[in-house]
Amino acid sequence: MIDFSSTLKISMRSLKVNKMRSVLTSLGIIIGVAAVIIMLSIGEGAKQRITKDIESMGSNILMIMSGSTTSGGVRMGSGSTPTLTLKDAEAIVKNCPSVKIAAPTVNGVQQIVYSNQNWSTSVYGITPEYMEVQLWEIESGRNLTSDDVKNNTKSALIGATVAQNLFGDVNPVNKVIRIGGMPFKVVGLLKEKGQNGMGQDKDDTVLVPVTTAQKKLFGTAFPGTVKFINIQATNAETLTSAEEEVKELLRERHRIGKNDEDDFTVRNFTQMLETVKQASNTMALLLGAIASVSLLVGGIGIMNIMLVSVTERTKEIGIRMAIGAKAMDIRIQFLVEALVLSLIGGLIGVLSGVIIAKLIGIFSEMKVAITLMPILVSFGFSGIVGMAFGYYPAYKASLLNPIDALRYE
Repeated sequence: MIDFSSTLKISMRSLKVNKMRSVLTSLGIIIGVAAVIIMLSIGEGAKQRITKDIESMGSNILMIMSGSTTSGGVRMGSGSTPTLTLKDAEAIVKNCPSVKIAAPTVNGVQQIVYSNQNWSTSVYGITPEYMEVQLWEIESGRNLTSDDVKNNTKSALIGATVAQNLFGDVNPVNKVIRIGGMPFKVVGLLKEKGQNGMGQDKDDTVLVPVTTAQKKLFGTAFPGTVKFINIQATNAETLTSAEEEVKELLRERHRIGKNDEDDFTVRNFTQMLETVKQASNTMALLLGAIASVSLLVGGIGIMNIMLVSVTERTKEIGIRMAIGAKAMDIRIQFLVEALVLSLIGGLIGVLSGVIIAKLIGIFSEMKVAITLMPILVSFGFSGIVGMAFGYYPAYKASLLNPIDALRYE
């Protein structure tokens, strides 16, 4: 019967004798474990940030964009031709059973002025449904209404960034601002949303009635057209059917032939979210695999040092065998030493990785998400590495001949 208690004491005593060597031996494991945790935390943080961005656009969302145009043989991108209209949005809600909301939108950049302050920002012409699709709430004041759209009122909702730059700490509600030189009354302040994954400030925006934007701000050679229409399906299960219904309806309304290309583009944000999650998971695994190389290097370091230790302690091994220790006892002793070295290194690596990951999150703009799984996996893997690379030196030590070992100098 192997006495694991005494074996552990002997192993710990041997490691304490050569403290500096033990620390240097564990260094590879420390760096490897820390690298795995840092890399996976950065990968998970990027995944969460992008996922949050897409989800913030609303649930069960489709975006219908105006089509492209061709000029001089050059094909322009989506949205270069205003092919969508307010009537299209109304028809979609009326004729597509799988669609809950359709929110037509136009946008552009305008200079906003209040008193002696001015600010350039994105201005969106919307309908009240836009707020529901985008999951946007009002901090103070009121929302835009269907009457605002119907009567082309000069009413505006402003984001927190615009409010701060124009009004400071003053409540902007009921104040009059000028958008593109035209007076607009601020009827509401939007609840803060923060930045998206691309670093764009979502609060740096102004919302006005879509009809007012069309007729008084942006102007167009195609009256009644919009740049895109946000669609919300009735639920996640009907999203695909909603996409098919919208495509069929718009092709019919725009009189597109059977073999002709669509003059609009449909983007499915749910599918995009799944694609992003898969890509992020793949990237996180790749980062973890790259970082794991450090763990393997650390394992090789343990094996090398343990082989040196076997050579240096040959006489000690001979004495233990002479007083009754079996080959298995010797093998277990060196395996325990390798395991202790790797686990201590793994524990220090976990602490170092968590601390460094938190510091990266604090002192950089990267989002870092520390989860339990990478910690458990990297710590467990450090133990496996120690056992795997410590086995050969332990096996070699257990094969020594006691007589030859006692004579070794």
